[in-house]
Amino acid sequence: MPAFDIKSITGVLPAMVTPFDENEKLDEQRLRAVVNFLIERQVEGLYITGSTGESFLMSPEERKRVVEVTMEENRGRVPVIAHIGAISTFHSIDLAQHAERAGVDAISSVPPIYWGFSADQIHGYYADITRSTKLPMIAYNVPMAALGFDMIKRLSSIDGVAGVKYTATTHHDIIRIKEEIGQDFIVYSGADEMAMSGLSFGADGIIGSFYNSMPEIWIALRDAVAAGNLAEAKRLQEIGNAVIFFSLSRGGIPSIKRAMAWMGCDAGYARKPLGGFIDQAADDKLKAEFRGLRDERKLSGVAFLDAL
Repeated sequence: MPAFDIKSITGVLPAMVTPFDENEKLDEQRLRAVVNFLIERQVEGLYITGSTGESFLMSPEERKRVVEVTMEENRGRVPVIAHIGAISTFHSIDLAQHAERAGVDAISSVPPIYWGFSADQIHGYYADITRSTKLPMIAYNVPMAALGFDMIKRLSSIDGVAGVKYTATTHHDIIRIKEEIGQDFIVYSGADEMAMSGLSFGADGIIGSFYNSMPEIWIALRDAVAAGNLAEAKRLQEIGNAVIFFSLSRGGIPSIKRAMAWMGCDAGYARKPLGGFIDQAADDKLKAEFRGLRDERKLSGVAFLDAL
């Protein structure tokens, strides 16, 4: 039985990184540190083994171990949504059932990718997974395999599909989802650079990559939107976006992990081809570049930049 009801899982949820060591092996000690680091910074949940978590660069056994370690270290402090998506329905069901046994509160999945699957095949994929567990499912609308409004509406009729992680820029559809599917259908805005827009358009929460490295910005942004202070929310979004776009040109996930390390949480390294080991010289160069961004843009309030 999940510890948290899906309707209570709102707010700021990092799409948690997965630490790998210098040899690209899963690093369980660093993983435990990441879980505690994020919870201590008052995030309101964790979205694990997703794209930011490099799930598609891991074996099923590694993905299961990340779920197990996360749940052991979390100890029921915050809700956990586990991404269990794979191309194969068979493997996704196996991951979903394991996640249920491990005690997660909900599961999530991208639609099956690689082949051009039909609408009926995608519908069948989600229906088969939700039948296999009692956990609520959060469908994942992602650019590489976009679902679109009509498919989201169709999936919402499946018993167990409780909402959608909406990682797209068409935020007018968030309003439409709430109006046509229903207010109880959960929407998580998944585009970090449009968090303000997603929340303003009615998203129940935000899930994103850069909530690992600067959760304080997104928590403050969420609070500003809730208070109707859109000028402050815009200011915070601009700060977040400056860091996001600067980081992406230097490798998004590797930059996030180094930023966390500069705050005392060594999140390890990214697996190739996303990244790999960063030696001291490369780390010093990256630090210097971020200092330059901070000083040029006069950015303040970002903990990892303040720490440089």
